[in-house]
Amino acid sequence: MRLTAAEDRGPVRYGPAAPGTGLPVLPELVAACAAAAPHPVAQPPGGGAALREAARGYWWRRGLHGGPDDMAAAPGVRPLLLALLAAAGGDVLMPRPCPAWWAPQARLLGRAAYHVPVSAEAGGVPDPFALLETVRRVRAEGGAPRVLLLCPADDPTATVAPPELVRETCEAALGAGLRVVSDETWRDTLHRPHETVLLSPAEMWPDEVVVLADAVGSLLPAAWPLAVARFPATPDGAALRARTLDILTALGATVAGPVAAAAVHALGEPAAVTARARAAATLHGRVAAAAHRAVLTAGALARTPLAGRFLYADLGPLRPRLAGLGVTDSMELENHLSTRLGTATPGGHRFGDDPAALRVRLPTTPLLGTDTTQRLTALTAPDPLRLPHVALALADLAEALER
Repeated sequence: MRLTAAEDRGPVRYGPAAPGTGLPVLPELVAACAAAAPHPVAQPPGGGAALREAARGYWWRRGLHGGPDDMAAAPGVRPLLLALLAAAGGDVLMPRPCPAWWAPQARLLGRAAYHVPVSAEAGGVPDPFALLETVRRVRAEGGAPRVLLLCPADDPTATVAPPELVRETCEAALGAGLRVVSDETWRDTLHRPHETVLLSPAEMWPDEVVVLADAVGSLLPAAWPLAVARFPATPDGAALRARTLDILTALGATVAGPVAAAAVHALGEPAAVTARARAAATLHGRVAAAAHRAVLTAGALARTPLAGRFLYADLGPLRPRLAGLGVTDSMELENHLSTRLGTATPGGHRFGDDPAALRVRLPTTPLLGTDTTQRLTALTAPDPLRLPHVALALADLAEALER
């Protein structure tokens, strides 16, 4: 019998999407998209000159230098990473937990995907000693580890890896002959940017590290897929980029013209775009901090959220009570909390975590309100936590954790 989405908890097609801001699209982005709509000029694979120049400027302002010919764009980060992994070859290592779509990408290419534990202080970056041990073991068993994926501002844990951890892990990876790919989709969603230091591996190793980012993280709505990558400005980097573009071409993975026009505007970071991104990150940070307090008050565990629009909670300490409700693993926890809260709360198994562990990613967007009017009200409120609809949503979360 064919299982329905409600009955089946495993396949990729039922996995979690990237959490959106829940806010309406800025009028100037709508205008840029609409202005390009009448012109049916296709973007070439990897993006046209204007889009690649905008990507160059975006990375340049973050200390990651390169020219337009070192950039590539694709309709979303998933096809971009798929093409990059296909071009790089070899098996893939990634932290545990990690973004829900990383491992399926490797499996789709017929590559082995190996999860490496993260440290206690942050997710997104594997523990360097565990990484070296994993590489040694995989090679001893005949595997061919070639790529390390990491994300300094992490999905799903919402943490930001300390610079020294990033440095130690990348030193270990490069010393072991791995290519480092840094997914920095959430780098512009730091909750307290003046207090949190985010270090890109490409700042230290610009000639070895590929950096990519999904504009959905902070600049564009989820319905307008656009991702950009910065390749090393070296012969090896150019060859990798060329192979990646060949695969994007074979996939037909080109950016739609209207989306490219909006992306050029957004990547230029005009005042309205940066103000919205900063305000949204601050809002989600305040709500995530309140959700974090609710998790700890209930007796559960969670690292302090520093970026993104989610919170990764470990409800292991609540196992006896949850077992009485028929919840004994992360799949059952996903179903229980999704039903209880009325919104998707993906379990840790989606992110490569141990299914027996009671871990879950709690999104913050539903806590801002049920429609764009309520969420815009939260965006502009002096204290969004005092708004009745936000306070009620947080109270519902606390009750779901405590009962």
